[in-house]
Amino acid sequence: MYLKSIEVQGFKSFANKMKFQFHNGITGIVGPNGSGKSNVADAVRWVLGEQSAKQLRGANMQDVIFSGTENRKPLGFASVAITLDNSDHQLPTDYSEVTVTRRLYRSGESEYQINGTNCRLRDIQELFYDTGIGKEGYSIIGQGQIDKILSGKPEERRELFDEAAGIVKFKRRKLTTQKKLEDENNNLTRVRDILSEITRQLGPLQKQSEKAKIYLQRKEELKTLDINMFLLEDGRVKAQLEEVCQKISISDGDIARAGEQLEAAKSEYEAAEQRMEGLNTAIAEKQNQIHQSEIDRQQMEGQIGLLKEQIRSAQMNDEHYEKRMADLSEELAERVLRQKQEQEKLQALHQEAQAAKAQEKEHEQLLGQLTREVSDLETEIAQGQSGLISLINQRSVTKTNLSRYDTMLEQIQIRKAELTGRLLTAKGEEESLSGKRKELQEEYDKTVAAIEKMVADNSVIEQDIQKLQEALTQKNRFLEEAKTAYHREASRLESLRNITERYDGYGVSIRKVMEQKAVQPGLHGVVADLIRTQKKYETAIETALGGSIQNIVTDNEETAKSMIAFLKKNRYGRATFLPLTAIRRRGGLAKEQALYEPGAVGVASTLAEADEIYENLVEYLLGQTLVVDTIDNAIAIARKYRHSLRIVTLEGDLLSPGGSMSGGAFKNSSNLLGRRRETEELEKSVAKKTPKFCRHRRISRRCGKKGSSSARS
Repeated sequence: MYLKSIEVQGFKSFANKMKFQFHNGITGIVGPNGSGKSNVADAVRWVLGEQSAKQLRGANMQDVIFSGTENRKPLGFASVAITLDNSDHQLPTDYSEVTVTRRLYRSGESEYQINGTNCRLRDIQELFYDTGIGKEGYSIIGQGQIDKILSGKPEERRELFDEAAGIVKFKRRKLTTQKKLEDENNNLTRVRDILSEITRQLGPLQKQSEKAKIYLQRKEELKTLDINMFLLEDGRVKAQLEEVCQKISISDGDIARAGEQLEAAKSEYEAAEQRMEGLNTAIAEKQNQIHQSEIDRQQMEGQIGLLKEQIRSAQMNDEHYEKRMADLSEELAERVLRQKQEQEKLQALHQEAQAAKAQEKEHEQLLGQLTREVSDLETEIAQGQSGLISLINQRSVTKTNLSRYDTMLEQIQIRKAELTGRLLTAKGEEESLSGKRKELQEEYDKTVAAIEKMVADNSVIEQDIQKLQEALTQKNRFLEEAKTAYHREASRLESLRNITERYDGYGVSIRKVMEQKAVQPGLHGVVADLIRTQKKYETAIETALGGSIQNIVTDNEETAKSMIAFLKKNRYGRATFLPLTAIRRRGGLAKEQALYEPGAVGVASTLAEADEIYENLVEYLLGQTLVVDTIDNAIAIARKYRHSLRIVTLEGDLLSPGGSMSGGAFKNSSNLLGRRRETEELEKSVAKKTPKFCRHRRISRRCGKKGSSSARS
């Protein structure tokens, strides 16, 4: 196996694509300083997976991309491909020629290829295991590499020898396998914890499952009963609705027939009214004629009276004239007698006679005239009598017609009364039908209102049921959440108690010694169980305690001595004991003025709490440690006091006297000091949630019973 070619483009000083061909034998690349000889070796190291920009003589990985000149623009990527002859199949692949390509873009993306197929960096590294080719292989000796090998540590030279011996692949596989085994052990530990917790929860979960099954069964039964009740109620309401609809149709038919009869009666009444109006018009005309005839009759009677008065006056004048004539005749006879007797006066009286004759002639003429007038009056009287008779006849005819009209009027009145009676009857029937219709309408409205009320009640009941079910669901959900939280915290509490009792997280020797606490009353416990602090100071206090947190506190030296003998006898290991009779204070913080520096929280011993008997112990362990909020303030304080203080930060960083610093991330968030606090908090939380959990469970049961009774009603 040997290197056949190197193809470079955009890598450092190689802007254009350039291909170096290598043949059997030795190939050397010569040139002045700065011409890019070392860039070829860097290209080989880079394509084989070098990730350190410092090894490639750059500040960051983008520095390997051609950055441009005054005449050329910078490129956007760097690409290097090496081709190896694998005819002897020293590389674990079936190809007789292997080309490895690496490409890097300015955006930070990179690509690896083997024979044009994309792959991982790990695939390239595994391909060149035990071949001496690689970024750390002995086949590439860069500037200063020999001096580095000669002056390097034995461990560094061993890596080179391991590569030459071909055991690097197996070592790395061993490390990978050990890491996997460690991860699996951690997973098994977690699985055991989960199994133990689930096993404890199995009984309550089975009870909950049975209750849930019963609840679901009862819920299905309730749903079926609700549906059956709704169907029955719906059938009953539909039957009532059909009956009411039939009654309404019958009532509508009766109302229609009554309306037709009413319309007919109204038509007949209107016709009778028209006939009555005609008869009333005729009667009015006849009454006008009778009235006119009566007026004419009265006028005629007046004229007849006048004529009678004239006739009576004429008769009186005739009697007067007759009496006058008689008087004149008597006077004439007397005058004849007197003529005879008085002859002498004949001459004198002759003139009087002539005058009397003339007067007589005048009287005769007047009498003739009066006679003619009487004759004329008699003629007029005869004519008036004839007219009067005619008027009387006409009056009788009028009276006859009037009586006939009165009879007709009476008949019309009777007919009108009959029609009025029929109309009143029809109106009474109409009112009766209207009343009946109104009653039926009211009954219909009542039925519809009852149906609507029943539907509304049913809706309200359904809403109540839904609300109760929602309330029940919410209470059950809350109960389940509370139950889950309660069981989770109870399980966590039980787990912490078990861990505390078993002293998990402590060494084997610590656990074995603490198992003797029941028979050895001089054992007080480990430091972590005797010291308390606030949650925000736990990390700092535990860091300040360091390994002392697992030290065992005893009442005196004899107890410590007997426990050391116990460990030696049973070969359980080693442990550190702190006899209370031998522990003394160390004098406190060396630089008390540091307490007033920015970021200083206080002396660690003042941030921790313990029983009065352990005050000297707390001062002994924490009295010379300063707690600071951040590492920047800690560094500033340490520099100011020439690294003479022991300082811890709230995040767990430690600055020791002399300048050493310790820090980083913790593998897990749990700590030995937090166990006791967490146990106490869980005990309070469980004690607080127990009555609340029971109360909500009772409320949920009452809601369930209420919802069931509402659904049944």
